[in-house]
Amino acid sequence: MRPLRSPFVTWLLSSLFAGYSKAVYATLRMTEEGREQAEAVWAQGRETGVGAILCFWHSRIPMSPLSWPQDPARQDMRALISRSSDGEFIARTVEKLGFPAIRGSSAKKTDLAKNKHGEQAFRDMVQWVRGGGGIAITPDGPRGPAEHMEKGTPSLARVTGAPVIFVGLAAKPCLRLGSWDQTVIPLPFAKAAMVWDGPTGAGRGDDVDQLVESWADRLSAVTRRAEQLVQD
Repeated sequence: MRPLRSPFVTWLLSSLFAGYSKAVYATLRMTEEGREQAEAVWAQGRETGVGAILCFWHSRIPMSPLSWPQDPARQDMRALISRSSDGEFIARTVEKLGFPAIRGSSAKKTDLAKNKHGEQAFRDMVQWVRGGGGIAITPDGPRGPAEHMEKGTPSLARVTGAPVIFVGLAAKPCLRLGSWDQTVIPLPFAKAAMVWDGPTGAGRGDDVDQLVESWADRLSAVTRRAEQLVQD
């Protein structure tokens, strides 16, 4: 039996990792670039009640709660997390760190049950964002390939009209897991960087395929910039 299929093991490991993350966050030596762009989105939310879409690559999930601290003055953030057993672990962990989950993900076209979950999750996200909430998305998750954006993110932006912001995250030293995305886990007292780009958006007449390509490039660019900052 896979350990993460045990509810108790999932609860225990998520609690331990959330505790570790909170302790490490307090020690990071953080450099930020483009924060004013995130602040513009937060201000728009306060003034108009509009929601927001936050994007980071799947490998940066362990650092992602740092990018959108929960605050009454900001859009209340939720994270799109898959319904897999690994997703259950991630959902429980990020919820303890301030990102409650909306469950669902892209699925194989032959798996009709999972597709229904994905369709429901998309409807839930539309409703949440239109109601003024923020949604955090890893557009290459949950299976990859790494840094390959699927169409869900620009499609959500087209339907909701919400601003989209990209964030790159990096830390050195860090652990890199042997997973498909080489997940980055910062170590205590690491140099860390957070780089924002945006906001941008999508109109109903925009070509989703073109947006996928350009948005993936932008998200990878801020990720590489964050990596460069921790090398200096």
